[in-house]
Amino acid sequence: MSTATITAADINKLRQTTGAGMMDCRKALVESDGDFEKAIDYLRKKGQKVAALRSDREAKEGVIIATTTADNKTGFIVTVACETDFVAKNADFVNFAQSIVAQAVKGNVKTLEELLAAPLDGATVADKINDQVARIGEKIQLARFERVDADGVSAYIHGAYRMGVLVGLSKNTPAVLDAGKDIAMQIAAMNPVAVDPDSVPADVVAREKAIVTEQIKNDPKMAGKPDEMIDKIAVGKLNAFFKENTLTAQAYVKDASKTVGDYLKGVDASAKVTQFKRVQLG
Repeated sequence: MSTATITAADINKLRQTTGAGMMDCRKALVESDGDFEKAIDYLRKKGQKVAALRSDREAKEGVIIATTTADNKTGFIVTVACETDFVAKNADFVNFAQSIVAQAVKGNVKTLEELLAAPLDGATVADKINDQVARIGEKIQLARFERVDADGVSAYIHGAYRMGVLVGLSKNTPAVLDAGKDIAMQIAAMNPVAVDPDSVPADVVAREKAIVTEQIKNDPKMAGKPDEMIDKIAVGKLNAFFKENTLTAQAYVKDASKTVGDYLKGVDASAKVTQFKRVQLG
């Protein structure tokens, strides 16, 4: 993308996502040929602390439902998106979203496509969504479907159906499932990138290391320092990233004296978080 094709809307989107200034956002987009993710990296390499590490935003309005099966071994998150807050807050629309999730549970649905084809009140879910479009006059869609299978699954809905979290656990006892709900609240608040440092995707690790290395090289105090020293400092900064951004290493929001991993061990020494899903509107 050339400079001429970078619009005010592009700059504003980057500003809204990162919290950086308008001119900084414009320069970042120019230097990155309009690539949004590269522009975020550019800002971070220049030492700016951006408001979002991941561009995981979805439809502006809608309803997110998170629930589990009766045996707490499977969890579902379904996002039914719409255009306005007025529709999203309507009780009938919320009930409609809940009826779709109920069909996901009943049919043991595994994909979004399968859910769209699932039966609902004599038709399919897709047909019922089209009926809602005709009745309400807004674009309505089944925007996202997530599923977690584990020995135990806890579900949490945050706010007025604006975020849903599922936590997969290695055990299915009442105490561990209750702890899972607390951990789901942690995930909602802190938005970790992975369960633990070992499960952070390799491309994310490489990206973060490149960013922190560039930050160190841009520090005037590091001018002329050998590559070995820079690499050692970068590893230290990566460890700080893991502590802040991986679930079990994070400080537990209800008791900052312990990590999330420590909290779960205190409930059941053999219990582990195996996976999680976090979906939000915004």
